[in-house]
Amino acid sequence: MSAACPRAWTRAASSRSGLEARQGRRRPVKIATFNINNVVKRLDNLIDWLAEAEPDVVCLQELKAEQDAFPAEPLAQLGYNAVWKGQRSWNGVAILAREAEPIVTRTALPGDPADAQARYIEAAVNGVLVASLYLPNGNPRPGPKFDDKLAWFERLIAHAEDLRSSGAPVVLAGDYNVVPTEADIYQPHSWADDALLQPEVRAAYQRLLDQGWSDALRQRHPTGPLWTFWAYLRNRWPSDKGLRLDHLLLTPDLADRLVEAGVDRWARGEADASDHAPTWIRLAD
Repeated sequence: MSAACPRAWTRAASSRSGLEARQGRRRPVKIATFNINNVVKRLDNLIDWLAEAEPDVVCLQELKAEQDAFPAEPLAQLGYNAVWKGQRSWNGVAILAREAEPIVTRTALPGDPADAQARYIEAAVNGVLVASLYLPNGNPRPGPKFDDKLAWFERLIAHAEDLRSSGAPVVLAGDYNVVPTEADIYQPHSWADDALLQPEVRAAYQRLLDQGWSDALRQRHPTGPLWTFWAYLRNRWPSDKGLRLDHLLLTPDLADRLVEAGVDRWARGEADASDHAPTWIRLAD
C-alpha cells in the first residue's frame, strides 16, 4: 500500500463519525461510477470524494492494483464494504457499498473463458444488480486492439440482453470508452481517428440502448455538454476540452425511479486527480 494510506486512514476515521450520525436518514439511493486511474496512488482522492459525495454504491475502474493490494481497510473505515477484481499494472474493477454487503454474482463477462483481463464485476446490493465495467479502449486502430474492443462489446450486448430479460433491476455502470454522439465531445474532428468515436463502436452502444436500457445522464440532461473525462495532455482540463466516456445504463424500472444525475467535476480539479470525474445518479428510495 502506498505512503498515502496513513493519511487516508485518518481521513476515513474522521469522516466515519459524521457518517454514523446520519444513519437512519431516508434518502434517494445514490450510485456512482469512477475511473480512479490507480486506486492505491489516488486513495486520498477517493477518500476525499467519498466523504464529500456520500454515494451509496460506487463502481470503480482502472484499479491498476493486484488483488491483495486493494485498500479495503481504509474504505471500510469510511463505511464501505468492497468486492473487487484486481490486475497488476492495468485494468481492475470494484464495487463499493456503504453499510451494505455486495454479493458477487460475476467476476468476468461471459462469452470468452480465455479472457483474463479484469474488466467486469457484478454484485447484488440491496435488491439491485450492479455491474462495474471497463470496456477496452481499442487504440490503435485498425488492428487487434480495436477488434478486441468490438468483440468485448458483443459479449457485453449478449449478457446485457440476458440481464434485461431476467426482470431484475440492473445498473450497468462504468467507463465504456465510447463517445456516444458528437454532442458528447468538445471537438469531434480532432478525435476523428480515435477508437472512442468510430461508427461501429457507437452503433454497438446504441444496440445496448435499443434493448431497453436508459442512458441515465442523458435521460436527466438531454442536451448540453456532460464531460466525464479530460485528457492530461494539451491543457485539456483547464480549457474544459472534455468527453463523455462514463455511463450508467438502467433497466426501465430503475429509469422510472431516476430523480437526478450528474458529474462531480470538482474532483477532476484536485491535486493528482484521475483524468475521469465521478459520475452519479440518484434513485427514489
